[in-house]
Amino acid sequence: MNLLRRFGLPERLLAILLLVALIDFAANTLLFDRASAFALRQDDAARIAETLVVASRAIERTPVKDRPGVAQALSSPRFVMAWTPNGSRASGSLALSTLRAQVVEHSPELAPSDLQLSLKSLPGGGNVSGTMILPDRTVLRFETSASGAWTLNLGRIASYLLPTVVLAVLAWALFHFTLRPLERLVEASRLVGSGQPRPLEEAGPEEVRQLIRAFNQMQQRIHRSLQTRTQSMLAIGHDLRTPLSRLQLRLENASLSPATLAEMDGDISEMRHLLASLQAFVESGGTNIPAERIDLAAMAATLVDSAQDEGKDATYDGEDRLEIMARSVSIRRALSNLIENAIHYGERARVSVRREGRDAVILIEDDGPGIPDGRLDDVLQPFVRLDNARQRDTPGMGLGLPIVRRAVKLERGSLHLLNRDGGGLTAVIRLPGAVV
Repeated sequence: MNLLRRFGLPERLLAILLLVALIDFAANTLLFDRASAFALRQDDAARIAETLVVASRAIERTPVKDRPGVAQALSSPRFVMAWTPNGSRASGSLALSTLRAQVVEHSPELAPSDLQLSLKSLPGGGNVSGTMILPDRTVLRFETSASGAWTLNLGRIASYLLPTVVLAVLAWALFHFTLRPLERLVEASRLVGSGQPRPLEEAGPEEVRQLIRAFNQMQQRIHRSLQTRTQSMLAIGHDLRTPLSRLQLRLENASLSPATLAEMDGDISEMRHLLASLQAFVESGGTNIPAERIDLAAMAATLVDSAQDEGKDATYDGEDRLEIMARSVSIRRALSNLIENAIHYGERARVSVRREGRDAVILIEDDGPGIPDGRLDDVLQPFVRLDNARQRDTPGMGLGLPIVRRAVKLERGSLHLLNRDGGGLTAVIRLPGAVV
């Protein structure tokens, strides 16, 4: 194990390639070794043996000058023979010792003839060729077709490809095992900043372990930075509430005109609203709150009833009961923000909740001016306002929709804003995990 840890990523990948090459060499060697031991079917071996015995006897009894003609006369389309007086013999492309043993075993009298066989791979079939020495040291050459010869059929192609497929699977498994720590690192990087840091186990080559170590340190720094930012924002919001309360008390005892008092009271109320929005935005990213079983339909209907009690135009249409696993506080805040926006900008809010498979889908529609198509993504960013930044006829500081988006994302859901054809805006929330 210690020796393996010394190998870096390049060394491990090279070792895998060398291992695959070694196995490929061994497999090919085994295939060719088996090819050299290739055996004909027994009937083909018997036919070759009987034909050679008959031909050798006939040619031995024939005068030398007539032997070429006799060899040609003994030939057939499946067994071609030729006699030559010299003893030179060309070696075949592949020696077939097992074939020779089969033929000699069937006709032992061929053993002294120094029978040599070779295999020729031809389109459509395989031919066995060979030579044998007659008692007077002349040579009889022959070539015959054999049904069991080395033919390029589907089974043989499969036998050739099988080692390659096995090696490819082996190489993939080894590469996957070697790169698995990197895959875990990629998966963990998607969760950075979304909750408590999750240190990864340092594994794999030295380069990968160094990368994982640096990643663990990085996510700890990011987590501390986010905690510091959150605590600072919450502390600022909390500390500003006290002077605002004192201003409110002093304002009540101030000798000012009613119009001035109303304006100053409105400014203080707006500052309270801004601080509340900022605090809600900071708290909406928290993942420490566990998910619980909530009735989404009842929650949406209750928010609509509250808006109606305040004299606002809001309606609900949808499921009577739809339970999901989610964080109740953040989802309620998200729905409340969307309903308030629909009423403020679109004069009315139409809310519906329905089930689509295992998802819960919430639609909130209004009859307002909508949002320019080029700004639909912009309004989901923090502190972005479509109205003039100095115009205070609209409440908030551009955090309403970002709060909704963060709350929905926390539940692994999605938020989409769509302009309606007849005018107005539709907010579509899709949350997974609806309880059946």
